[in-house]
Amino acid sequence: MYQYHCLNPIAEKGLAIFDDSYRASETLDECDAVLVRSAKMHDMELPQSVAVIARAGAGVNNIPIRECAEKGIVVFNTPGANANGVKELVLAGMLLASRDIVGGIEWVQREKDKADIDKLAEKQKKQFAGCEIMGKKLGIIGLGAIGSMVANAAAGLGMDVYGYDPYISIDAAWNLSRTIKHSKSLDEIYSQCDYITIHVPLMDATQKMINKEAFAKMKDGVVLLNFARDLLVDEDSLIDALEAGKVKKYVTDFANPTVAGREGILVTPHLGASTEESEENCAVMAAKEVRDFLENGNIKNSVNFPNCDMGTCVAVGRIALTHKNIPNMISQVTKILGSEGLNIADMTNKSKGEYAYTLIDLESAASQEALDALKAIEGVSRVRVVK
Repeated sequence: MYQYHCLNPIAEKGLAIFDDSYRASETLDECDAVLVRSAKMHDMELPQSVAVIARAGAGVNNIPIRECAEKGIVVFNTPGANANGVKELVLAGMLLASRDIVGGIEWVQREKDKADIDKLAEKQKKQFAGCEIMGKKLGIIGLGAIGSMVANAAAGLGMDVYGYDPYISIDAAWNLSRTIKHSKSLDEIYSQCDYITIHVPLMDATQKMINKEAFAKMKDGVVLLNFARDLLVDEDSLIDALEAGKVKKYVTDFANPTVAGREGILVTPHLGASTEESEENCAVMAAKEVRDFLENGNIKNSVNFPNCDMGTCVAVGRIALTHKNIPNMISQVTKILGSEGLNIADMTNKSKGEYAYTLIDLESAASQEALDALKAIEGVSRVRVVK
């Protein structure tokens, strides 16, 4: 019986993926798996039993990734599961920034009690007039699951779309419309585009990437959209750019004291993936990742260990090892198994940066002595029998 604990409410459609061999636990004690959305985990003490954490969403800033890797805890996320929900909100953001729809709605609310509001509306509507997005240039920084969907949708709306992503995956490239122009530098995005939207992960290299120098290269009156992470934008420089007229509108999904309520900035309360469909898609993907890992040892969409797939576990004994990516590891493992008289039927070893993962099918079950010997190898963080 496997046990899992949810740190946040997880959509029932996802939890329904777990069959009778799984039990939800009220606490972390003795749990094999943790499912999480936004709960902060950096200060949590996880029991040794926890082998996997699944984030029902893409961002993993709330999870101590490196610490988990050191302990052999595999961390999954669900890339692309909420992409359509975010894409739709980005499109809405562009439309809201192009025409003062919010201002018009607020005006009607203020004047709602006037008997001649219909006549007043005809006189006042010009102050809320804006422009159409068709024919405008849109620059997309990051062409992953969300960025590529935004690109295709915007192209379908008649926009001239420029995309920049030096690390674009083959799958993302295949999914892009042929009309998307691939920019070789951010400078082209900054200098050419009327709208710019950011879709990159937050890391040291991208923190405050939209800074004073970036704003200086942008067209006057640019609209900037940020539905990825607030720290991607240097908000002090943003305020200066707004006041100078360099930026016409800033649309963000991240409310904080710097941007909330400020003129020229439209802020939504982190609604990007807050749709019923997105939450269900993320929950389903997370639950499937957990099951495949616990029952078969397979890894897909981990942020701290490599992908590894040996199919459904049908071997008498399958063992999974998380370890450091260092020389002589495999030879030590096979030597121990050989000395215990254990024959290897199949084996896969994959690495990702500092860490590696080895999945081994044995023709007979490993003894506790063999497992203990494997755990004693320097650099091995966890040895798990896949059942």
